[in-house]
Amino acid sequence: MEETDPTLIRAAAAGDLDAFEQIVRLHQQHVWRFLRRLLGDDAAAEDVAQETFLRAFRRLPTFTFQATFSTWLFQVARNAGVDELRARRRRDDLADALRPAAVATASGEAGQAGQARVEIDAALASLPVDLRETLLLVEVLGLRYAEAATVLGVPIGTVKSRMFAARAQLVRWARAGDGDASRQHGQDGRPDIRGGRPASSGEAGREL
Repeated sequence: MEETDPTLIRAAAAGDLDAFEQIVRLHQQHVWRFLRRLLGDDAAAEDVAQETFLRAFRRLPTFTFQATFSTWLFQVARNAGVDELRARRRRDDLADALRPAAVATASGEAGQAGQARVEIDAALASLPVDLRETLLLVEVLGLRYAEAATVLGVPIGTVKSRMFAARAQLVRWARAGDGDASRQHGQDGRPDIRGGRPASSGEAGREL
């Protein structure tokens, strides 16, 4: 992932909007992809990505260059995403309380995005938020364990254990399918969340 010129960061922190727009263009696609997989919704990811950059602009004067700018920015994005998940949970709880006897209806969500994307979203949605965000940072965005630990505010050992747990849970999820998971996900039944590329935790900038 391309890093940001420190001169550009300092200019944006001083209020230079043109400089900040360059920062946004450099990082917006990576931020959106992370939030899209964290939140499971295109529109929500777009809204939270905008909120991320608003927060980042306000907080730029506090950036100390002790970590890479992308690591700092993903920390802002992760916090904004978690805030959205909490707000969504509150909205869902309120809706459940107001709905007397809701009947859940299953609708085929393959749509135009295709069955593969639906399966990827379902696999990620099966993970708890802490495992999901860790997996996305390492496997999708290509952050090193130490960088992911900084973003999440946890020890590096926690990142490693979450990665192990996330991968194991995805394997269990795939094997609990309708019998053809091994044909759809490969011999080990593991869904490929990076669009069919070989498993590797050090490869940055993967498209989903």
